[in-house]
Amino acid sequence: MSKLLISLMAAAGIAYAGAAGAMNDTNHATMSRDAYKADKDKIEAQYKSDKDACKSQTGNAKDVCEKEAKGKEKTAKADLEASYKNTDKARYDARVAKADAQYDVQKEKCDDLKGNDKDVCVKEAKASYTKAKADAKVARVERNDVMKTSSKTADAKRDAAEDKRDADYKVAKEKCDALSGGAKDKCVNDAKARYGK
Repeated sequence: MSKLLISLMAAAGIAYAGAAGAMNDTNHATMSRDAYKADKDKIEAQYKSDKDACKSQTGNAKDVCEKEAKGKEKTAKADLEASYKNTDKARYDARVAKADAQYDVQKEKCDDLKGNDKDVCVKEAKASYTKAKADAKVARVERNDVMKTSSKTADAKRDAAEDKRDADYKVAKEKCDALSGGAKDKCVNDAKARYGK
């Protein structure tokens, strides 16, 4: 591919990304209350349609389908609020809503498992949830810290890293429960060493 063609494609991509970002930043200024309500109505109609599609399923598959439909609605509404309000809190709430929805679905999927496999699945879902919430908090603090150098940003990043490490440790420790005797002790000690416990 010629250098000119690569340069043109890169320029087009950057221009598109910039335009999309500008649209997101000004969405609040251009979204009327009527447009907001119309979008909200579309989200609710889509949820009803998605939930109706779950009726043909049974058992845990139906439960998972319903959690996915509810999560999709919850996430879409939070994203709409973030676009409409255009505030740091609304953007943070949207990130948390997405984490909540993913967590609910992951936990529901764990119901198909039994014993230690189910326990590990639940711990992994919780770890993913903890990580997503920690990332949302860091993003909120960083957005308020233009220079990304304040102690608040450093504290948020340190807290997030600690929360993530704790969540990963809990998963690793839960996996050790499938073992017994010396193998279990070694597994727990390895997990403690790996995650600084």
